[in-house]
Amino acid sequence: MRTPKIITAVVVFVGIFFSGCKAQEVNIKRKDLQNIIIDGYLHKVEMQEIILDANQGAPVHYHPCPVVGIVISGKILFQMDGEDAEILNAGDVFYEPKDRKILCFENVDANNSAKFVATYLKESNEKSIELTH
Repeated sequence: MRTPKIITAVVVFVGIFFSGCKAQEVNIKRKDLQNIIIDGYLHKVEMQEIILDANQGAPVHYHPCPVVGIVISGKILFQMDGEDAEILNAGDVFYEPKDRKILCFENVDANNSAKFVATYLKESNEKSIELTH
């Protein structure tokens, strides 16, 4: 059974991620940003910091695995197939389901770059992204 390994990996990941936080903080405030239920188990979690230059966008694509992300800075126009377009600002989170076409993921700021962190939740050795034609 792989579940204990997954739980251990997640606990270690969270511990490392938040290791810069002060342990003495007593007034920690938490705000749920997104909760996603994923069936099965994960083989690998990959995180990437991605920077889009001013007015730069990704081509139409999909991910062979679910992707959870958070915008660090900038303003991104985001649209999945079958959904309305929306603007993501710094602090906004997004979810891209496995194999769902992403029609638009574009930095709409003409002067500044946009930065986000994408977390790829992989069941095996899937690629992180596939371009569509």
